[in-house]
Amino acid sequence: MGDTPAPPGKALLGGTGRKVLLSLGALGVAGALAGMGTFATFTATTSASSTLASGTVVIALGNTGASTNRLTVNASGLVPGDTVQRSFDLSNTGSQDLASVALTTTASPSSLLDTDTTNGLQMVVDRCSVAWTESGSSPAFSYTCGGSTTTILTTRAVIQSALTMSGLSALTAAGTDHLRLTLTFPGTAGASLQGLSSTLTYSFLGTQRAGAAH
Repeated sequence: MGDTPAPPGKALLGGTGRKVLLSLGALGVAGALAGMGTFATFTATTSASSTLASGTVVIALGNTGASTNRLTVNASGLVPGDTVQRSFDLSNTGSQDLASVALTTTASPSSLLDTDTTNGLQMVVDRCSVAWTESGSSPAFSYTCGGSTTTILTTRAVIQSALTMSGLSALTAAGTDHLRLTLTFPGTAGASLQGLSSTLTYSFLGTQRAGAAH
């Protein structure tokens, strides 16, 4: 069959011609959509800022060698019935209150002086409401309290782990406690405890207060 002649003044569009027209139409729609995106859009913003800072948890002993920290002073020549007294200050020098303060004592080297829980060294810790009055010469110190005395740790074997020290002023930021450690060599100690030596270390752990809203 032959092609149908075109009406006068008009040209027939074949398949290719229709595709061209459809493509031009698609371009026209895309151009119109792109043109719509150039219109202005209303916007608004706001902001705020704040500074957050963490607190500090610090617990400290007094100056070593002074009456505020005699824990480093050695003692020798002990016999059953002897006592050793050492004063020390414990302070909360951080910015936050504490939930607890715990004492851990260790020995290295160790001996029956610290491993024998009955006949070995026994300790007690007392607090004075004011600074202790020190007398005697090193290392044979003794102390009296010009205020009120409170027992923080009752008598027990010298080696302890994470022993809670209740009722301390140092639980509060900027608080300080005037403390006295007394070590006693029991009168029941037998000959097996002669000529021995133990090096004791006292470690204090301050734990932060509970979390709260700020």
